[in-house]
Amino acid sequence: MNYKLLIQYDGTNYSGWQIQDNSVSIQSKITEALELLTKVKINLIGSGRTDSGVHALGQIANFRIEHPLDIYKFKFQLNSILPKDISIKDMSEVDEDFHSRFDAKKRSYIYLFSKIKSPFYYKYSTMIRVNMNFDVDSLNQNSKYFLGSKDFTSFCRKNTETQNKICNVYNVHWKETKELIIFFIEADRFLHSMVRTITGTILALNNNFISPSEIKNIFEAKDRDLSGEAVPSKGLFLYKIKY
Repeated sequence: MNYKLLIQYDGTNYSGWQIQDNSVSIQSKITEALELLTKVKINLIGSGRTDSGVHALGQIANFRIEHPLDIYKFKFQLNSILPKDISIKDMSEVDEDFHSRFDAKKRSYIYLFSKIKSPFYYKYSTMIRVNMNFDVDSLNQNSKYFLGSKDFTSFCRKNTETQNKICNVYNVHWKETKELIIFFIEADRFLHSMVRTITGTILALNNNFISPSEIKNIFEAKDRDLSGEAVPSKGLFLYKIKY
């Protein structure tokens, strides 16, 4: 039997999705809960990693088990023993060969910037500094440089394990509400810290710290030191996985 989980979590107190030595991760917490309920060893497969402090609205994972589960009852039990900052929003049985990571076609993230000081946005957004230019039309114009299939070496963490750094970005745009400015990006895959670095680089373009003529050189140089400063992880959410 193969079961698919739709997961939401507040990543504030975790080292990220993936299990790591000497740290607490989302994957480890859910795996421990699954094994406690099923009494068997579980290999929980996530659709992709999220960095330390990053949240998720739509993380997908799957696990296989020999015997069938009562989905409604099991989901309730699983949520009852998971920490309050991790939630299984949905659970369903899928084909035996479904793989949450390898079958994913598109992944999207959102990043939140708050225009006001609010205790409800503090943990989940970055406050806009007064001297920063957040003109949405300009931000959308500067986002076009990141569309398409490109080598994003200059926009990911140095010494990342991934050898292939070519990603295809399908959609990048900004939207403004009364209290928030929201950044959206969708691609076939993302590298370590790529979304936060792209976000910071677009802001650097918007505030003339980097000129548009430099962007091509930054891509070609494959040098992380040339791109913008990564924005803090607390405003970033894994939004949706498409299959």
